[in-house]
Amino acid sequence: MRAAVMTAAGRVEVLEVELLPLAPGRIRVRTGATPFCVTDVMNADGVFGKVPPTILGHASMGVVEELGPEVSGVRVGDRVVVHGTAECGRCFYCARGRADQCSLIFDRPDGPPGVARLPDGRIVTAAGNVGGYAELMWVDARQVVPVRSTLSDVELGLLGCGVTTGLGSVFNVAAVVPGSDVAVVGCGQLGLWMIQAARLAGAGQIIALDPDAGRRERAAKAGATATLDPDEADPVEQVRALTAGFGVTYALEAAGPALAQRQAILMTHRGGTAVLTGCEPLGAELNLPQVPMALQGRAVLSSQNGRVRMHHDIPRYVRMLEDGRLDASLVVSAEFALEDVERVREASRTHRVVTGVIVPGAAVRGGAGGV
Repeated sequence: MRAAVMTAAGRVEVLEVELLPLAPGRIRVRTGATPFCVTDVMNADGVFGKVPPTILGHASMGVVEELGPEVSGVRVGDRVVVHGTAECGRCFYCARGRADQCSLIFDRPDGPPGVARLPDGRIVTAAGNVGGYAELMWVDARQVVPVRSTLSDVELGLLGCGVTTGLGSVFNVAAVVPGSDVAVVGCGQLGLWMIQAARLAGAGQIIALDPDAGRRERAAKAGATATLDPDEADPVEQVRALTAGFGVTYALEAAGPALAQRQAILMTHRGGTAVLTGCEPLGAELNLPQVPMALQGRAVLSSQNGRVRMHHDIPRYVRMLEDGRLDASLVVSAEFALEDVERVREASRTHRVVTGVIVPGAAVRGGAGGV
């Protein structure tokens, strides 16, 4: 099968690989659609220390083609969302209601399992234990959610990471209270889902911040009541000017840089909550003033995958897309063939697309913005 493989930091090649035989608990999935987000850009660049060779694409969807031994809860022919975070249900974190920190993702002393083999015999791993930039995926059955829906493959593919992280940040982590003011820092894929979720949660003002005018326009269509360019003036002061000098109750960061996270925290009022989802390269640090943090009652929360419970939350989010409460068209810019992985990677890096989606085996169907 063909797969987009990171063969060295910053180098991605579409190669022929051979899937390994299915181990106990594993399934083979025919890939339908896999979104390309900033995590995939960073994985390809080697920012997170991924050891090559590895198949990129950390969340996806597809159709189950084969079951390995000891698999339950899924059948051949099922359409499944392949979630970016596994839920083993038994580890220290899952047992404490924090499946977002499952040991299957974060505690593998021997590294991620191999899923395929290159012609030269080298074993290939998969980003997020998914590897969605390929014609087939070799995944843990505990990482998929069967879905019966009329949604397109592209829409279902978004549910593996972007939808869950964006919506979960609002519904599960911040738990936005109706009537409260919300700021969303960064209007890429995650930020646009956050804005839609804040609208559904009944937020008062929804203030969206992004230096890109096109993304601010999408934010307004998604439900932002005000859009700001953080490069025009101090974004903290801009937000305070819209909130009678107080700041917002909730600031949701979806930009990545430590400076944006600091600004998100400081644009909340005393007793407010900031939710962080972005990340810079390993080793980056976030510096904060002591008094606003120690004496002014602010809460700073992280939102790895929106703290979702995938079998509970993903079906809910499917229904929201089906009945029109959520609009995926605001988030998806274009569809790409697998061979165009470098093209969509560069378009994502330079913000010419919000979300490009790779559809293995398909011809390019989109190309908004001259991509």
